[in-house]
Amino acid sequence: MIGIVSATAAGAAARDRLAAAWPGRVRVYGGPVADAVRAAFAECEQLVCFLATGAVVRIVAPLLAGKETDPGIVCVDEAGRFAVALLGGHGGGANALAREVAGVLGAEPVVTTATDAVDVPGLDTLGLPVEGAVAGVTRALLDGEPVALRAEVAWPLPPLPVVPQGTAAAYTIRVTDRLVEPGEREAVLRPPSLVVGVGASRGAPAEEVLGLIGDALRDAGLAAASVAELATVDAKAGEPGLLAAAERLGVPLVTYPAGELAGVAVPNPSAAPLDAVGTPSVAEAAALRRGGELLVPKRKSVRADGRPATATCAVVRRPGRGRLAVVGLGPGARDLLTPRAAAELRRASVLVGLDQYVDQIRDLLRPGTRVLESGLGAEEERARTAVEEARRGHAVALIGSGDAGVYAMASPALAEASDDIDVVGVPGVTAALAAGAVLGAPLGHDHVSISLSDLHTPWEVIERRVRAAAGADLVVTFYNPRSRGRDWQLPKALAILAEHRAPATPVGVVRNASRADESARLTTLAALDPATVDMMTVVTVGNTATREIAGRMVTPRGYRWQESTR
Repeated sequence: MIGIVSATAAGAAARDRLAAAWPGRVRVYGGPVADAVRAAFAECEQLVCFLATGAVVRIVAPLLAGKETDPGIVCVDEAGRFAVALLGGHGGGANALAREVAGVLGAEPVVTTATDAVDVPGLDTLGLPVEGAVAGVTRALLDGEPVALRAEVAWPLPPLPVVPQGTAAAYTIRVTDRLVEPGEREAVLRPPSLVVGVGASRGAPAEEVLGLIGDALRDAGLAAASVAELATVDAKAGEPGLLAAAERLGVPLVTYPAGELAGVAVPNPSAAPLDAVGTPSVAEAAALRRGGELLVPKRKSVRADGRPATATCAVVRRPGRGRLAVVGLGPGARDLLTPRAAAELRRASVLVGLDQYVDQIRDLLRPGTRVLESGLGAEEERARTAVEEARRGHAVALIGSGDAGVYAMASPALAEASDDIDVVGVPGVTAALAAGAVLGAPLGHDHVSISLSDLHTPWEVIERRVRAAAGADLVVTFYNPRSRGRDWQLPKALAILAEHRAPATPVGVVRNASRADESARLTTLAALDPATVDMMTVVTVGNTATREIAGRMVTPRGYRWQESTR
């Protein structure tokens, strides 16, 4: 919850705008300002104070306990010009909150955290437990000193400005799930790579389960901070001891049907769980259910009173799943690049794309991002490269223009990808939408997009689709309408449409929609000269209801308008 405090009428007005934008996310505190700030500090994860920074500092100073527990605080000035991340920039989320507040109020975010200022990811912002010389390694990154990345476990991290493997470095970032003591100049990141399978008799005490898990991890030299989940059979989903153990470890309890676990090959099956819950293995099978390397075979708990064990466990290391984000960059204008797309570009440690698209967004990449670019005609190669990099455990962004799922890179990439990587689709503004906005509202009713390029699709198939769209009275947007080597397809497609539509049917022609050299014109089906069209052009042909109104191309949402004008 975000607590909001204001003192003046101007502050209250801005406060109300924020509350309206974030319903259910904020709590407004009234009354004396100092009391309101103290109450919000105690009750909320974050605060937005429409107060002077000095006043907030004086109020909260006696309350500060540490960066791990203090809430993030953002201060907004009386004129609403600046949203200042005052406290808890990383741990409390104040840096991100300042940007959000600024977005709602039209203010300028002020972030003074050093790593944010120079666009280097803070080690404490990566979502992984971190220990060791965090401050020293961070300072080395900021100062440009050599820092090595030692990844014992592959994990999809954002780009870090580290030296190439094998280069001498005084500082190290170590990614490991091993129980190691960080060196003097080493920061250790703990990836959630370990799965602990657990079995338990009815009423097994949480302390016994926790003791067993702790002993198993310690004996194997594994870090408890890298445990991602406890896993067991469905029949034990409500077992209090397992639920309590998972809560104490801060991880979920994941369960599987006995039938699924019975199909998992394990080294130590037993008749006892088969009789009890229908599978010859619970701990090992649950830990191995989604693959991985068995590090700790099944072991039983040991009770101090000598009574039989009530819990079993096994530990598996799952490989880090790479992450592939397929990102649509929009039609070209920077302000039509979505915030989500920009965030994915900053998150990726590897960027794969067409060279001219890479040039559009190179300035948005963080230092250390590895760029793999290629020229026209290498779509399948780029798709394979992106998937291979994700399979190596990297965070990859594969970029395309417009929406990556529309005549772009999503299809070839997903054709290559299997379920061994995580895939995220990031939508973008398509060329058809950008051109439509320039023309007016040509896509106001049912419409279809058809590519006239026969490089990947036989012309017979394309022609059949054009005829179907013509007969169905759909507005048609033609992608890839004409090139120097393909100059007859567009005239043929227009002739097919002319069999069903009047010569005066409006046609919109937009070249380089949203870019600096954008051009657009409105013509008719009979008057369009295909020679004026190229591969950078989108051609939109109206249906029988489409009209030109005040110089704009408009397709009404219904056909009643068409009937009334006959």
